[in-house]
Amino acid sequence: MFQTIQQKKQLEDKEKESRVNNHFLASIPGVRRFESYSLDNFHADMKDMTHSVYPHNEVYGQYITIEEYIDCPTEMVFEYMKQTFSLEEWTYSVRDFKPTLIKGVYQGVDKIAGEQTKIFCKTISSRKSMTVDYHCAWDQGEDLWMIYLNRIISAELVLKKPGSVVLWTNCRHPYYQKNPYPEKAPANRLWIGDLWEWFYAGHLAEMKNLKAILEYRYKNKLQTGAMIKN
Repeated sequence: MFQTIQQKKQLEDKEKESRVNNHFLASIPGVRRFESYSLDNFHADMKDMTHSVYPHNEVYGQYITIEEYIDCPTEMVFEYMKQTFSLEEWTYSVRDFKPTLIKGVYQGVDKIAGEQTKIFCKTISSRKSMTVDYHCAWDQGEDLWMIYLNRIISAELVLKKPGSVVLWTNCRHPYYQKNPYPEKAPANRLWIGDLWEWFYAGHLAEMKNLKAILEYRYKNKLQTGAMIKN
């Protein structure tokens, strides 16, 4: 039996109603949608939210995300970054990793806070989603609360050119405010959270290191996997 155009439209409208409840969504405070919030108001809001200058804390107070294009295939970037030992190359101050008794966790030194500052790291990666996350902490390796989230994207997909785009995000965990394990820290040492104001600049410099190292290795056909031997 053939449907009339009117019947078809009625079925489509009914399906939309069952899928999206506009009245319910409009009742939620702070939700702005075309059906319940005028375009003029939305434009005004966008204008109010757009500035030529933003306070540093407004942009980087709770979350810090940096991004970079790297002229290197995504698979090579992934193979390099998934190795905890790569951090000894491209970070400014993390060095001397060695295995610990905790499965998957390595212990190194973060020289930005002195030779006595231990840093622990477990790298969790997914080839399917092209993510590499570094779960870290100073002083102890049981509670890895400093999480460095990285996603590797094909530049062909998003920029229409060969290479990779790397996105790196940090969230301001409450422990940045106060050391949760002061008894494990060297005496009179600064706390990592005291440096949060400089995280954007410091991480950007390290991302530039990552870009330079990977592009050099790719251009010169140097190894990026299996313990990163040249």
